[in-house]
Amino acid sequence: MRKFGFIIHPLSYDDVLRYEPRAAGKGMPLIRKILEWMPSYKVSEITGVRSKTGEEIMGYFLAAPLMPDQFLELPRNEVMARIIKAANIAAELGCGIVGLGGFTAVVGDGGPTVAENCPIAVTSGNSYTIAAAIQSLFRGAREMEVDLPNASAVVIGATGSIGSACAQILASKVSRVTLAARNATRLEKLTHAMQPHVQAQLGWTTDIKEAVRHADLVLTATAATSAIVEPEDLRSGAVVCEVSLPHDVSRRVATERDDVLVTEGGNIRVPGDVDFHFDFGLPPKTSLACMAETMILTLENRFVNYSLGRGVNLDKVLEIERLAEKHGFELAGMRAFDKEVTPAMIAQTRERARAARAAEPRPAGVALS
Repeated sequence: MRKFGFIIHPLSYDDVLRYEPRAAGKGMPLIRKILEWMPSYKVSEITGVRSKTGEEIMGYFLAAPLMPDQFLELPRNEVMARIIKAANIAAELGCGIVGLGGFTAVVGDGGPTVAENCPIAVTSGNSYTIAAAIQSLFRGAREMEVDLPNASAVVIGATGSIGSACAQILASKVSRVTLAARNATRLEKLTHAMQPHVQAQLGWTTDIKEAVRHADLVLTATAATSAIVEPEDLRSGAVVCEVSLPHDVSRRVATERDDVLVTEGGNIRVPGDVDFHFDFGLPPKTSLACMAETMILTLENRFVNYSLGRGVNLDKVLEIERLAEKHGFELAGMRAFDKEVTPAMIAQTRERARAARAAEPRPAGVALS
């Protein structure tokens, strides 16, 4: 049976307790120090992934046990050594490909260094992450009755590989896309490079709050380790799709903005009777899109480096989307802030947005660079 590996790591204190329940009651400074000392290791087997074509595969979760900020703050060579070790454990277990989850795909060069130091294929999963993010955003837009051809969208983290690809796809569907990130020089270059090839009017800004305030659609794809979108930033009826983990959107939005729809981008229902033998925070039989890409390539017997580096090949996004459908992978039910979003909740949000928009005039467009 063909096998795959997927590298994971804790995103929060709650995640640490899933990995090691004995950490309960210990202070975060001690936990962080223990994580620095811990080597990479096998977490669990993944069984029951079965394509609608009848093909079945198995896999393994491997841990590179660091918190998100540790991936960014610790010496890069130490962090990369931890990721490479996890990838090589996958190879020792007989896997043909290993996927880079969470911040293991963010640090370094986005995968090529891992691939150079591992005897099996490597993918970041970014191609299917992009496809699923756009599907999730457009599903939310339909639910909130957003008129796509006349909509204004913002992509936060637009200079990253996922953000820039999502921006290109969005710019063929809406009237305006604002690219938002921290580096003005990179934003300006990206905007000028994209504009001749898309139908939407493009703008760019480093002022995320101002950009979001006028957006019908917001997609976040950053490497931030804390919330960057607050409830007061959003306009009534907005749809926000979070591709990033940890969350880019403040949890205050859940309690203070009942007229805004937030959805996690990229939660995928896996075909078959899959059992991860590990609780990583999603409902049963549900994976992240980056995990699913690794599974799809294994079902296809495509043990090749697929989504690597800082750029994204949009042809691969379309290809992996087609292969996902072939094998029976599809968007899972809508979730936000780690909880289910039911049809009744969506309907209530839609009605409150209608009422709020009827009571307030649409603001004038913001002047952006």
